[in-house]
Amino acid sequence: MTTARPAAPPPLSWTLLAVGVAAFFTLGLIQAMYGPAFGLFQARFGVSTASVGVIASAHFLGSAVAPPLMGLLLRRVSVRAGVSWSLLLLALGVTGVVFAPAWPLAVASAFLGGFGLGGVSACLNAAYASVGSRAVNLVNAVFGVGSMLAPLLVVGLGRADGTPGGLAGPFLTVAALCAVTFAVGRVWGVPGIHAPARAADAPAPARPVVQAALFAALIVCYVGLEAGYGAWASRYLTELELPGAALTLSAFWAALTVGRVLTGVFAGRVGAPRVVLSCGAALVALALAMRVPALAPLAVVLSGLALAPVFGTTLAWLSQVLSARLVPLLLVAGSLGGVLSPWLLGQAFSRFGAGAVPVTLAVLAALMLLFAALARRGARAATSG
Repeated sequence: MTTARPAAPPPLSWTLLAVGVAAFFTLGLIQAMYGPAFGLFQARFGVSTASVGVIASAHFLGSAVAPPLMGLLLRRVSVRAGVSWSLLLLALGVTGVVFAPAWPLAVASAFLGGFGLGGVSACLNAAYASVGSRAVNLVNAVFGVGSMLAPLLVVGLGRADGTPGGLAGPFLTVAALCAVTFAVGRVWGVPGIHAPARAADAPAPARPVVQAALFAALIVCYVGLEAGYGAWASRYLTELELPGAALTLSAFWAALTVGRVLTGVFAGRVGAPRVVLSCGAALVALALAMRVPALAPLAVVLSGLALAPVFGTTLAWLSQVLSARLVPLLLVAGSLGGVLSPWLLGQAFSRFGAGAVPVTLAVLAALMLLFAALARRGARAATSG
C-alpha cells in the first residue's frame, strides 16, 4: 500500500531567499533604529528624556501584538497576502512617524509600524521555517546585518533640526525598502508554508499541546540568553576590570550574525535536534567559563556563535514536528524571555554580585538544554515516521 506525501519544499536558491533577504534587512534596520533616533525625536517634538522612550515601547508592543493575530490569519490567507499587507502597514507607520504633527500621533504611528514588522516577521519566519533550517537561519542572519547598520543610517541621514526633514532620511529609507521588498516578492515570489514531508499515515507526536509548550519554553530560554548577554555581558566584564568590554559585546553580536550564516550554509548536514542540543551544552560550558576572568571575553564571543543556530533551527524543527503555523506563537513566547531575563539578571547581580551573571546564564542554558531534550523525546514518534 502506498501512502501520499505532502509536496516537498522547494530547493534552497537565491530566488527563494530574495524576498526574505530584502524583508529581514528592512526589519533589522527599523528594529534597531528607534534608540539611536531618540535625539531626533526630542528635537522634533520637544519631549523629555524620560518620555522619549515610549515611542520605542510602542513599536515593540505593536511587534508583539501582531504575531498571534497573524498566526490565526495564516489559516485563511496566504503568506504572500500577509506579507504584502504587513509591509504596507510598516511603510505607513514609519511615514507617519516622520510627518506626525504631534507626539501622540508619532507614538501611534510607531505602534502601527511595529504591528507591520511583527506581521512580516511572523509570516516569513513561518514560511522559511517550513522550508528548512538553512533557509530560516540565512534570512535571520540578514536581520542582524540590518540591525548593525541602523545606527549608522540614523547618524548619516538624520538631522536634529526640529523639522520633519530631520527624521525623513532614516525612516523614509525604511518605507522605500518596504516598497523594494514588495517588488522583490512580486518578481521572485513569496514562499508558502509547506507541510513536513513525512508519510501521511506516520504517527502524530504524542501530546501535541505539551510538545508546543516545550518548544515555547525552549524559545523563551533562547531569547532570555540573547537578551541577557546583550544587557549584562558588558557590565559583567567591566566589573571584572577587563578592558574592551563594549568591543567584546560588539564581537558577540557579530559572532551571532556570522554563526547564523554558517548555520544556513551547513545546517542541512545535521539534524535539528542535534544542533540545538549541542548548542545548549556548549552554552552551559561557556557561561561557566565566564567565571574565569582570563576566559570571560572569549567565552562571551563564543557564546554568540553557540546561540546563533538555536532560533532558526528550533523554528524549522517545530515546523517538521507540529506545524509552521505555530511559529508566530513562538515569537510571542520569545518576547517573554526578552522581558524577564534582563530583570532576573539584574536582581541576581544586585543580591549576589557580578558572579551571579554567568551562573544565571548557565541556568538558563541548562533549562534550554532540558527543554530541547524533552522535545526531542516527545517528537521521536513523528520523526521516525
